[in-house]
Amino acid sequence: MSKQLRLFEGPTFSEPYTVSQLTSRIRHLIEGEPELGDVWIEGEISNFGRASSGHCYFTLKDAGAQIRCVMWRSVVTLQDHLPTDGDLVLAHGRVGVYEAGGLYQLYVDQFRAAGVGDLYQQFERLKARLEAEGLFAPERKRPLPRFPCGIGVVTSPAAAALRDVINVLGRRYPLAEVLLAPTLVQGDAAPPQIVAALEALNRRDDVDVIIVTRGGGSLEDLQAFNDERVARAVTASRIPVVCGVGHETDFSLADFAADVRAPTPSAAAELVAPDRAELRTQVAMLSATLVAALQGTIEEQRWRLAEQMQALKHLSPAAQLAQARQRVDDLLGRAEAAMYYGLILRREQLSGLIGRLAGVSPLGTLKRGYAIVHHRETGDVVRSVAQVAPGDALDIRVADGEFEATAVNRSHTDDGGTDDVRERN
Repeated sequence: MSKQLRLFEGPTFSEPYTVSQLTSRIRHLIEGEPELGDVWIEGEISNFGRASSGHCYFTLKDAGAQIRCVMWRSVVTLQDHLPTDGDLVLAHGRVGVYEAGGLYQLYVDQFRAAGVGDLYQQFERLKARLEAEGLFAPERKRPLPRFPCGIGVVTSPAAAALRDVINVLGRRYPLAEVLLAPTLVQGDAAPPQIVAALEALNRRDDVDVIIVTRGGGSLEDLQAFNDERVARAVTASRIPVVCGVGHETDFSLADFAADVRAPTPSAAAELVAPDRAELRTQVAMLSATLVAALQGTIEEQRWRLAEQMQALKHLSPAAQLAQARQRVDDLLGRAEAAMYYGLILRREQLSGLIGRLAGVSPLGTLKRGYAIVHHRETGDVVRSVAQVAPGDALDIRVADGEFEATAVNRSHTDDGGTDDVRERN
């Protein structure tokens, strides 16, 4: 080590390169090689994407290595068909250096199909087998809790996906508690760690939903989430699982096994947590609706109460007593009138009877000159001369009084005359 230091410090050491100078030197060496200016490369397409500028960026790989590739927009428009991830292609172009990134890459100008890549074939075979077992069946998908109290996150503590999830949850729904189950998300050691993290969260009672997530990458980078063990662990979870692995165009077996697939880690966080701004709006609307409903109910009850009070007034004892009093007064008035007119009628009838009675009464007869004769001793009315003997004491009643008399003689007359009598008084 000291010899190397001395070598760099010796007087024969040349001036050092800058990074730009060294990268430019490498570019000239690579691009100056005629064989690298016209090459065909066979490999599997991975992480194929098209930028908004129209240029396409992707990776060509085989079992031992990979190379980044670029196809400019002017060349893209000439292609009849663009490949997708997993396609095995023959790509023609030149090898160059992207100095700003310090990368050598293939500038592709032509494609030829060469089949399907081995890694993609393995993915499709495993997907078909698990799908046939029913692991991806829609009927086994469970709904997510609307208001989760605990949210478990399965990802790497150093992943940008974790920061995205925490930022979204903190902004949308800070009430929830986030529990991280740390794990590797890439490499051969990642699948068993992901399975262990899922099992650890499922043993807890304070987790309502689980997010399995990582950022985007090539098919190789996402291979841990295409592992059969991970897919089965996601299916076996008793807690609903949202899988947000990679970018929007990336699909993994964990995505198919999860209850809900999210296109990105941020979208996964948005799916499991409600937006507090929307909740505020909903609460305000529900509050206004409740107030309006209560006010309407109160007004309706007031109206019904007033109606019932009015009805009660008509049915109350006081109202009935008032009605009864008025009816009694009315009946009394009618009775008095009936009695008054009855008395008048009776009086008129009595006057008529008195007149008729006066016409047939003894006094009336007496006033016409007749008299009533009684035996003093017996009080009998003398109707015939045969009832009187001379010397009988008689009482004679005339219209204005009585007087005593004694029979002197008795004679019978055909014209209804009476015995002679003499007045004693």
